[in-house]
Amino acid sequence: MWESLSRPAEPAKSVFTDLPDRPDNGSLEIDFAASRGIISDEPDTFEPDEPLMLDVALTWLLRTRSVAAPDDISPENLPDWMEKYPVASLEGDLQEPLSEEELLTLMRMLDQLLVEEIHETSLYSEKFHGKGTAFGESFDMYAMTAAHRTYPYNTLVKVTSVEDGKSVTVRINDRGPFVEGRDMDLSLGAFLQIAPRSKGKLNVRFERLGDSSLVGRCADGRPRQQRITKTTILSLGVPHTQPVGEVLRIESQSSFVVRGIRYPDGNSVVLQDWILPDEAFSFTPSVTGTYGLILGSVDGKRRTMDMEVIDCDT
Repeated sequence: MWESLSRPAEPAKSVFTDLPDRPDNGSLEIDFAASRGIISDEPDTFEPDEPLMLDVALTWLLRTRSVAAPDDISPENLPDWMEKYPVASLEGDLQEPLSEEELLTLMRMLDQLLVEEIHETSLYSEKFHGKGTAFGESFDMYAMTAAHRTYPYNTLVKVTSVEDGKSVTVRINDRGPFVEGRDMDLSLGAFLQIAPRSKGKLNVRFERLGDSSLVGRCADGRPRQQRITKTTILSLGVPHTQPVGEVLRIESQSSFVVRGIRYPDGNSVVLQDWILPDEAFSFTPSVTGTYGLILGSVDGKRRTMDMEVIDCDT
């Protein structure tokens, strides 16, 4: 159940008296899950050899999928959750132990329902640009990030428009939105990948990919370099890693110049290509290795942004 999240378990103080004396059978994950309220820390023994019952399995499963805050998901309110996500019948004996195959079936059914679920998302931008997020980062409205009420920090989520199928992968680095009926706030840069700004809000589907530290470096949510100077900031920007053969497209609300490109073999090409606010610069790397994009501002300042181009099929 935990491994399917592609999320690292951080060390946490053990609340179970029987775990320290046991061999490494997932004790790190158990302690971390208890510290996050995914599994109950009462009583003070975990009893990992005991069979897993249906009501407990459903509670843990819903909590790991972050469909709500852990305190809002309990064995007592499972009937309400099963109305929303009908993956199991609660008419029988909830104390019946589950087999591994039955648990996997529940997981697959719930994950499929979550991928098909339709959510309303909106954007946030200038009003919050440069201010702190709920996780201590500085909000960058051009970065591929999003705010969600319950997804863990650094979770990568593929957001797909119901209208036309356009998608963008974002990293969760903030909490919100706090508007009834709305499930995610996308940064301006992310929203513009799937809809014009004038839309304001959009119906989408979510696909939770995993933690950014564990998901491949080819994901759309990879970190980007955006600042040439304090006043010349790229939209989207130059990623630290880029799949070979994928188009890199950069633009800015201020004019800037692409002075040249340094290739992995050490050779450089001088361009002096001025990019105006209504234009974009596109470049497709054809070989793997480290490239250097030499960019400049209208006042003559320059910055070289290195980009490692990798083969995502290996």
